[in-house]
Amino acid sequence: MDYFEYKNGVLYCEDLRVSSIAEKVGTPFYLYSHNTLRRHYRVLDEAFSEVPHIICFSVKANSNVAILKALANEGAGADVVSGGEIFRALRAGIEPSKIVFAGLGKTVSEIEYALREKILMINVESSDELMLINELAQKMGVVAPIALRVNPDIDPQTHPRIATGLKESKFGIPLAQAMAEYEVASKLPGVNPIGVHQHIGSQILQPGPFEESLKKITNLFNSLRVLNVDIRYINIGGGFGIQYTEEEPLGPDRFAEAIIPIVRESGCTIILEIGRMICGNSGILVTRVLYNKSSGSKRFVVVDAGMNDLLRPSLYGAEHRIEPVVIRQGAPVVEVDVVGPICESGDFLAKNRKLPKVEQGDLLAVFTAGAYGFTMASNYNSRPKPAEVFVSGDKAFLIRKRETYEDLVRGEAVPRDLEPA
Repeated sequence: MDYFEYKNGVLYCEDLRVSSIAEKVGTPFYLYSHNTLRRHYRVLDEAFSEVPHIICFSVKANSNVAILKALANEGAGADVVSGGEIFRALRAGIEPSKIVFAGLGKTVSEIEYALREKILMINVESSDELMLINELAQKMGVVAPIALRVNPDIDPQTHPRIATGLKESKFGIPLAQAMAEYEVASKLPGVNPIGVHQHIGSQILQPGPFEESLKKITNLFNSLRVLNVDIRYINIGGGFGIQYTEEEPLGPDRFAEAIIPIVRESGCTIILEIGRMICGNSGILVTRVLYNKSSGSKRFVVVDAGMNDLLRPSLYGAEHRIEPVVIRQGAPVVEVDVVGPICESGDFLAKNRKLPKVEQGDLLAVFTAGAYGFTMASNYNSRPKPAEVFVSGDKAFLIRKRETYEDLVRGEAVPRDLEPA
């Protein structure tokens, strides 16, 4: 269940009309439902209650500090992939002991930051990174808690650009090499290998890939125990799929039913790096119709949100449900491309989509935009980034101001030699 629903043909977010919020903040803007976010977290938490676990929210999915704070209040940890995401998680009040740091290209300053803040662990992606962490930890006089990210060579049956567990992927250490790397790690004075990590991809709709990969991971875990490597955490990654349009995803309970029997006997704490399942359907993008346009038999609805605001359709060919915010009774259904103002042919929110006919000035809601929406936004074409609004019950909070033109040039400088004499 989510808290975006139509009442008498008008879309509400919890107890507030979406159109009323649009009148106050303008368009485009992202709109999030607190109760949806909270409910999704709690359902996931309950599904894995049979085993010790930490839900580390994937900050890359939605990094607004208000969203992170709402999840911190529920007890969430954080899965971070940069120093900036560590900063955001800490600013939101997420406990360092619940933060895991992944990512292929961690810098010296980012690793040092993670060690200073005493986060739960660093997920190591390569031999070179392992040696660097060991060196930095020794210089700082600490021992770095780590997990090795193992690539199990599993097809997650998802879009190729969000598949991360295949052998040709840039991520992780090949499974065949993992034992040797753990042996090396166990002898290094600056690191303490306490976990095993995998992440096979995103928007996975069936548990099969997780079952297959985790069987490989638990075999590795059992071998490590024989070598007296004290593994205390198994990080299963994330990627649980959700419904955007016609998908039929499984709920958290079905994923848990498949995963828990495989990992229960380890006695380890299970870490889940979940983002999309928690926040995807907790947010929408609201945009206004600028023009209706025809080109021969082709019809376009031009709106004020573009690929710079929501990149997924252009990047992945992803489909999002789109509906009028106020349903006009009796409006004929027409087939249109919903396109934005960006000067790129790839700038679209939907193609060949059947929608009720809309008029200039109407509002459209792009659903399931709470994950990988604003976090992937840019200033391409020098467009200010949109506002973000958080609704809880009958209260709306502006949690990010719309950027201004002045914001676009903040930090830029003209060399004195370019100024007129």
